[in-house]
Amino acid sequence: MTAVAAAAARRTGGARHLAGTGALLRLALRRDRVMLPVWVLVLGTMVVSGGGSIEALYDTPAKRAQVAASMSANSSLRSLYGPVFGDSTGALVAWRFGVFAAVLAAIMSLIIVVRHTREEEETGRQELLSSAMVGRRAPLTAALLAALVANTALVLIITAGLAGRGAGSALALGLAVGLTGMVFATMAAIVAQLTESARLAKGLTSGVLGLAFILRAAGDAGTAGGPPQVGDLGGGSSVLTWLSPVGWAENVRAFAGDRWWVLLLLGAAVLVQGLAAYELTGRRDVGMSFLPARPGPAEGRLATAGGLAWRLQRGGLLGWTAGFLIAGVMFGGMVEGAADLVGDNEQAREIFERLGGAQVLTDAFLAALLGMFGMVASLYAVGSVLRLHSEETSQRAEPVLANAVGRLRWAAGHLVIAFAGSVLLMAAAGFGMYASYGKDLGAVLGAAAVQVPAVWLLGGLAVLLHGAFPRAAVAAWGVAGLSLAIGWIGPALNLPQTILNLSPFGHLPKLPGTDMAWPPVLVLLALAVALVAAGLAGLRRRDIITS
Repeated sequence: MTAVAAAAARRTGGARHLAGTGALLRLALRRDRVMLPVWVLVLGTMVVSGGGSIEALYDTPAKRAQVAASMSANSSLRSLYGPVFGDSTGALVAWRFGVFAAVLAAIMSLIIVVRHTREEEETGRQELLSSAMVGRRAPLTAALLAALVANTALVLIITAGLAGRGAGSALALGLAVGLTGMVFATMAAIVAQLTESARLAKGLTSGVLGLAFILRAAGDAGTAGGPPQVGDLGGGSSVLTWLSPVGWAENVRAFAGDRWWVLLLLGAAVLVQGLAAYELTGRRDVGMSFLPARPGPAEGRLATAGGLAWRLQRGGLLGWTAGFLIAGVMFGGMVEGAADLVGDNEQAREIFERLGGAQVLTDAFLAALLGMFGMVASLYAVGSVLRLHSEETSQRAEPVLANAVGRLRWAAGHLVIAFAGSVLLMAAAGFGMYASYGKDLGAVLGAAAVQVPAVWLLGGLAVLLHGAFPRAAVAAWGVAGLSLAIGWIGPALNLPQTILNLSPFGHLPKLPGTDMAWPPVLVLLALAVALVAAGLAGLRRRDIITS
């Protein structure tokens, strides 16, 4: 990013436009001093720990060759993880974790950039900073440098952790993940110039990321993996895969030929998008955008606080629902291939049984997938609840509450969408899985529904933090992220049950395939209700945040 900033400075008026970048970078890193280390450590640990897990599961070359062949032959698994390009431990790590690490790095990066650009302008803080000795392009530069710091740290962790399996290949994998993060960081920088809303900027960039994942999945579903051939630039990959930056990261083929030239595609995308973002930021005023919000109707159409909440959150809910439905269809097609995924490997079977809790492998696999949907749905619930917090901190809540609208009515509109929306997401995932799995709709929907109490518990915690401890409201993201990490990585690492129980999802019955256990479900529901009640009581008593 230093090269991008220098080139932009030369083209647009010199270093004066970058004045104050260092101070803004230090401010950004200080504000993200908790979020960034958590993201980087969780992502890095996920990839690095994969080497030990795969080595324990497939401890002989014959077993690794067998699993590589079976994975390449399964189109559903290729669509999820990508083709297998080699049968070494490192190649299997790159196959199993590379795509997801790249996607998560992209999410981390777009959040960082939008947070320190459009979000700062939306809240008015950027205008205050720009009145001091701050150059026109300093905020954008500081945001991109913060993303670069996070992705560089991730590259170093992956490289150091996997260097024993081949230092050069470990570096190739790390760079593939880190550069994918920077591609979407610079893309978010462009989108932040086009929109007036930080939420819309995140949503549009996330939508492009989702499209990139779908293109890669569709391309990989129709192509098998295999060792790279000399002079074969396409490597048998589909055109759809090459249309996706996520597909570029996959085609670096770390530990299976190390295609360094593919990294140049990622680097070129970062450079071009970065220069475009710098060009755009110099052509608009602070707080403005190239795509301003459309003016509303002459007469108001929102009669209730609930109607306002629906107007604010309907786009996000519909997008999440569509994503869950599509993902359910994709993952449902994998259920019948669970036996191929595991083969005769007892350790792999044990992992799926720890995830799914059933003795029948297809039931365990189905339960594990729906458990993952539940953990992701908790992120929606937390984000939807915390929309209350963003409405307060952006000073939009105060004029609403100055009218004949009580605090509880105002909050209730958002909470109904958060909690009912999470039910809708799980139903969409269940119907999607049934559409491609094609068996026992009732069992699939029941297994999806049983995840809801844990989702509501995390949403209730967000209500409590916002209502009683508003300055610590963002900590709800950390709790949800920790629950996701425990549920995703814990069973594979065979962590003690005590640690797995730190997540509310660890207490749920593993449906289908096991008997329904009502006591933990009812306890989680009761705790969720108590947390919401305590949060609303706190909201009634405290002052509204005005700055």
